[in-house]
Amino acid sequence: MSVASYLRLQYPNVLFCHIANERKTSIQQGAKLKRLGVRAGMPDILIFQPNKTYSGLAIELKIKPNKPTKNQLEVLTMLSNNNWNTAVCYDFEEVKTLIDNHLK
Repeated sequence: MSVASYLRLQYPNVLFCHIANERKTSIQQGAKLKRLGVRAGMPDILIFQPNKTYSGLAIELKIKPNKPTKNQLEVLTMLSNNNWNTAVCYDFEEVKTLIDNHLK
């Protein structure tokens, strides 16, 4: 099951999005997207639901042994500094537990 499918099934009233920064584009299209506000390093999943502690949840999804890039770490730090719960997750169970704990 994908993270998006899990969120739609378990939390249908929670606003979330996937940031599709992994796509390949031409130099011209990349420049246009940058002008429009696409930013390198954005987390894969943003959940816009506050809880008692955090303003939202940002999740960077990785496959071992990959690690977050410098841009990804910078964005996660910026979000954390703005009261967001941030995490790097390596498998679905880890993501599911994080989401459930944030939204309970």
